[in-house]
Amino acid sequence: MSPTGRNIVLFDLFGVIARHQRPGALEEMAARCHAPTDTFTTAYWDCRPPYDAGRQSAPEYWTAVLRRLSLPADAGTIEELRLTDIDSWSRVDDRMVAYVHSLRDIAEVALLSNIPSDHADAFLTAQPWLRDLHHVAFSGKIRVAKPAPAAFHHCVVAMRAAPADFLFVDDREENVRAARATGMNGHVFTDRDEVAAVIGHWLPARRSTRPTGSPP
Repeated sequence: MSPTGRNIVLFDLFGVIARHQRPGALEEMAARCHAPTDTFTTAYWDCRPPYDAGRQSAPEYWTAVLRRLSLPADAGTIEELRLTDIDSWSRVDDRMVAYVHSLRDIAEVALLSNIPSDHADAFLTAQPWLRDLHHVAFSGKIRVAKPAPAAFHHCVVAMRAAPADFLFVDDREENVRAARATGMNGHVFTDRDEVAAVIGHWLPARRSTRPTGSPP
């Protein structure tokens, strides 16, 4: 599909607008399970993909983790771990939030994040500014996670755009490569000032090459 002349900046969430997991959180959850931190961490991440992609509920995910650790999966433990986990991913970078919000005056702004469905619900409640974006796609809700091509195609279809209309910003190089493979522009995020410069260059360049009659 040919570019439509729209300018859509598609952001990752964690490691870009939001902070990575709170330091010490995995140790805290491991202690709750009376498990070594390294063993718990391996189970936590190895079991994560279906949870992120919306193919498992939170109880199913935590049951899988606890079984990997040969521990009983009682409802109380599961809920305590679930809430601790959600809290550990709840911090945002206020400077990036302000910057993303300001971009709405000159571009369409969207979000594509790998995040379980229940985490997404909590994040939306705590961060209502997300509802001001032009589109928000959470992997647990759309049932596919980056770097799968279908995650990027979801945004293209949902926004009725062309892949070349997008500049995708993520802190993981493999996700940026996957976005580029679908036809999107891509940038690996390092910090706010650098991405602002990249976007500031991309938007004027887009305007100078926009087809005649395209919308601003």
